[in-house]
Amino acid sequence: MRYILFATCFFSLFYASAQNKPQLYNQDELPQTLLSNPGAAISFDKHIGVPLLSGFSFQVGSSGVSVYDIFRDDIPINAAINEALLDLSSTDYFNMNVQLELLSFGWRSSSSDMYYSGGVYHEIDAFSYFPKDLATLAYNGNADYIDVPFEFSELAFTAESLSVYHFGINKKVNNSWQLGARAKVYMSVANVNSINNRGDFTTRTTPNGPNFYTHTLRNVSLVANTSGVESFYDDEIDTGVTELVSNAFLSKNYGFGLDIGLTHFINEQWSLSASIIDLGFINHREDVRNFTAAGNYETNGIELTFPALIEGDEFTDYWQNIEDEFEDSINLSDSLSNDYTSWRPVKFNTSLQYAFGEDRSGECNCKSGGGRKYINNVGLHINSIKRPRGLQTAITAYYDRKWNSGLLTRVTYTYDKRSATNLGFLVSTKINKFNLYLAADNLVQSTNIAKARGASLQLGMQLVFENK
Repeated sequence: MRYILFATCFFSLFYASAQNKPQLYNQDELPQTLLSNPGAAISFDKHIGVPLLSGFSFQVGSSGVSVYDIFRDDIPINAAINEALLDLSSTDYFNMNVQLELLSFGWRSSSSDMYYSGGVYHEIDAFSYFPKDLATLAYNGNADYIDVPFEFSELAFTAESLSVYHFGINKKVNNSWQLGARAKVYMSVANVNSINNRGDFTTRTTPNGPNFYTHTLRNVSLVANTSGVESFYDDEIDTGVTELVSNAFLSKNYGFGLDIGLTHFINEQWSLSASIIDLGFINHREDVRNFTAAGNYETNGIELTFPALIEGDEFTDYWQNIEDEFEDSINLSDSLSNDYTSWRPVKFNTSLQYAFGEDRSGECNCKSGGGRKYINNVGLHINSIKRPRGLQTAITAYYDRKWNSGLLTRVTYTYDKRSATNLGFLVSTKINKFNLYLAADNLVQSTNIAKARGASLQLGMQLVFENK
């Protein structure tokens, strides 16, 4: 049983990343750069994505442990799990993120200073902190943790599946400033979240009490909200494929969001950019179910009393008594249907970039208003994402080179909590108007995925029409 409990706390969380796409940020020749900064300086005047193939990204990993750390063959699995419990902390986080562009398009206005873009993409995002106290209690029990509270506040997770309709405007203000904004409508397919939990479980010695140990649940307040989920496991609700597809595109659980961004050209070679992505919320009111537990409870265990059989006393139902006492003290509910609001994980980006190696082909640099064009870029990109307990931050250094009009590459090095050896690579090629790009990170550990604490893949294809 303890393996099952520990696995529930551990393996269901074994996905981590910060939704960071450093290979695509500040890529002026790729339309996907507008999704991470609507104020990016772009060098094309129209794009049409290949439906379902214009953009795909997949990111998984772990900030504190790898699959190999648990299933290594040099020590027994019990010892490996114990080592993982010692190494992991309640600040370690786990996440999986998948994005698929269903539709993507954009065009430049006749005045050339405005670029309009829009589309639809589907996103799946799952995130959790590692509940170390609960995992320790589930696997090791409480025998070695007398007078040590197990905190329920460590339990914090979210998971959601949603479709996003978006439309953005990118404007060149002058030769120094590029601004942009993107409006979003979120259609939630399914959502599960449990944050802001509190309370603790403690076992204390009470040698003068009815029993030697007293077990206490104190200030317990646990809440889990779900929407679009009950219909999957409730036999009385008939949910067909048609209804699921309909919810993905026109859900009654919907919300709104905003992206804003800018690029500032300090001079012809130095530029600064920044963006705020997914500043938004979703109201959940359909197919909603809430699970709650609240209250205080204390027990000394079972105090055995033997009935006087000669007097005809009945046998005491000890377990039923404990259950009744628990239900009287802890208010449990799994039948509520209260509306709730979930907030999107806001993302922050900023970068400083230096361009060098003047292009002698005679092409202008349309980004900076007719100045010189450069074939190399080096930059520093900082990405943060807001999670329930604060910001998760990654820092990326990158180098771009445009080899010719049809080939562009980027090499990245990213440092964050999950890895200090994360090397990434992007290649983008264009044949006539057809563009294909492929990007991946954590290449150093790609030969042994089991030992890797994270990996990502991005690819896409579209028609891109360049400025003349």
